[in-house]
Amino acid sequence: MNATDGNCSTPSAEYQYYLFPAVYSLALVVGLPGNLAAFFVFTFRCNPRTGFSVYISNLALADIVILCTLPFKIHYHLHRNDWVFGDAACRVTGMLFFANIYMSICFMTCICVDRYMATVHPHTYLRMRSPRCSLVVSVSLWCVVLVAMFIFVLMGPLETNKDESGSHSCFENFAQKEWSLRLVVYSGLCLTAGSLLPSAIILVCYPLAARRISMIQTKTAQKAVRVIYTILAITLLCFLPNHVVYLLHLLGRMEVIQNCSLVNAIYHARRITLALVILNTCLDPVLYYVTTSHCKWKQLKMTWLCGRVGRRRGVYTIAVS
Repeated sequence: MNATDGNCSTPSAEYQYYLFPAVYSLALVVGLPGNLAAFFVFTFRCNPRTGFSVYISNLALADIVILCTLPFKIHYHLHRNDWVFGDAACRVTGMLFFANIYMSICFMTCICVDRYMATVHPHTYLRMRSPRCSLVVSVSLWCVVLVAMFIFVLMGPLETNKDESGSHSCFENFAQKEWSLRLVVYSGLCLTAGSLLPSAIILVCYPLAARRISMIQTKTAQKAVRVIYTILAITLLCFLPNHVVYLLHLLGRMEVIQNCSLVNAIYHARRITLALVILNTCLDPVLYYVTTSHCKWKQLKMTWLCGRVGRRRGVYTIAVS
């Protein structure tokens, strides 16, 4: 057992020193090249620019930001959860890591809305298909996240429970007073606006939308259904378990859940689901693939390696209606 949390002792979790570095390393090797390629293609090679490509670019960017924090977290876990990069770096890295997890699912929700409008309400979508609207939505989301991060960092260091080994925890094992002062408010807002609401939209609204869209016998509609089902799969596998467990974790920190066996089970589940949620950075390139039936991925791979991406019309065209 480690530090005491209320009336329950925090259980030992030796497996995390191997689980997190393994999963994070996999995400870097698989997810980083895929997301960099997608960001490059959808940002600079999609012609004409569409609202859909704007959301895909931002989803890839959110994944890239998460992946850039992983080398620090790998070092942290390999050294048995001992952070050596200073408190400011801990707060910035931790905020970037968790904020962009929420950003990822928000942009997935935007993509689903875009596909739904393009197929079910095509006339309305044609009036709104300009990337300007998508840019406004994307910039607004990034501004909200950056402001929240800035305020959080300025509020000063986060006190953690003392570790018997003398290690410096980073963005975990917070003292109870930190939960009472600011973490409950921040966690509640993030969980509601950044997790539960987008998940509800994806998991409740879009199976119904996919059913209606599947009745439309067009290639665009079929592609929209593939997009929605791919996002549903990623949400169910990677995001939903993390959201549910984090809700239980928050209830435990608020002392709504006081049973020590349940609290300890949540502690272990929290680590497993955190590893799962990072795997979405490996699965998102699958989403990019199914959304671009006109994209010649084999040619892209060759030209990417050679540093020559063709500009021929239609190579990276995305059908939107």
